[in-house]
Amino acid sequence: MIEVTQGIQIDESELVETFIRSPGPGGQHVNKAATAVQLRFDIEVSPALPEPVRQRLRSLAGRRITKEGVLVIEANRYRSLDRNRQDARARLIELVRRAARPPRPRQRTRPSKSAVERRLHEKRVHSERKKRRNAPPLEE
Repeated sequence: MIEVTQGIQIDESELVETFIRSPGPGGQHVNKAATAVQLRFDIEVSPALPEPVRQRLRSLAGRRITKEGVLVIEANRYRSLDRNRQDARARLIELVRRAARPPRPRQRTRPSKSAVERRLHEKRVHSERKKRRNAPPLEE
């Protein structure tokens, strides 16, 4: 079990890791060793995630989520397969932690009296400027 928060624990059997060849420089080693990790986590069927967390995770994940609801994280920062696995899991945990925090409610504010007066004054000035642009009516 991976401890994400006090209430959320992800079972390791829910994670699917595939190892792919890492792009970028690295010499001969990079051409024959699959050190990059592609971590897949199906958030739609995971019993570990409450529904509000699942919805926030969908919006936070953005392009990393497939149409089927599978979160895909690719890790290829390091040259070592083990460090890339740790990196992918750490990024998954961080993403779920961010989704687990509910957003702060917005506090309604009102514009100050001087700001309202300034806006209305600017509107009057703009209106007068546009009225002056009209040509005077033609006399017959």
